Amino acid sequence: MQDFQDQVVLISGAGRGIGKAIAQAFLDQGAIVAADDLTPINLEPAVAGWKEQGGKVKGYLYDIAKRLPVQALVEEVLADWGRIDILINNAGVEPHAALLDMDEWDWQRTLDVNLSGAFYLIQTVGRQMRQQGGGCIVNIASIAGRAFGLKDRAAYVASKMGLIGLTREAARELAAYNIRVNAVCPGVIETEMTARLRQDKQMMQTWLETIPQGRLGKPQDVAGLVLFLCSPAAAYITGQAINVDGGKVMC
Repeated sequence: MQDFQDQVVLISGAGRGIGKAIAQAFLDQGAIVAADDLTPINLEPAVAGWKEQGGKVKGYLYDIAKRLPVQALVEEVLADWGRIDILINNAGVEPHAALLDMDEWDWQRTLDVNLSGAFYLIQTVGRQMRQQGGGCIVNIASIAGRAFGLKDRAAYVASKMGLIGLTREAARELAAYNIRVNAVCPGVIETEMTARLRQDKQMMQTWLETIPQGRLGKPQDVAGLVLFLCSPAAAYITGQAINVDGGKVMC
């Protein structure tokens, strides 16, 4: 079943982890994927593999933390494919530092990538979607941006809280243009980004004890919800931030 046949999906941070799984899921459903990442190290092998599988995909190397590269990215995607039906704001960074020790560059870069980058893409792609008559946007936030927090991740937590707020406001403003905007809030997912966190065995054991399903998440768990939110089955869902965390108990 090809639920997204020939729909154009722009995904930031698509070279690995959750972004890569989302790209694969859309390709499996017949979508055209515009896969953006900052460096070619992860992106180029991923794109080559997808093309070998027969996927309609092209890789793009733009830093979404800055407005001009975002505009150039969107212009190139439109030149290649003619439209953008779905936007997935997945690119993110997560510096590890105590608040009192955090470098200013780490703070600013985290906000630039995780929050400002999403804003630039929502605004730029949203204008195109308005012209097209509609579209769908999903922002990859985090349960750390809700009631949980995360030790030594002040910049990350602040950026993800901001992204949830941006999601709600964007949904309110863009509904008039038939554009739906939602956020997905993963728990600890087994990706490269969480590798250092998962090395803390004691912390992970404590974390797992609060998850009824008793396991960490996989990138495919997030991708499944993203596809649902972009599908006609979710036509009456907008402005929501939905957890993908195995039913984690708030504590």
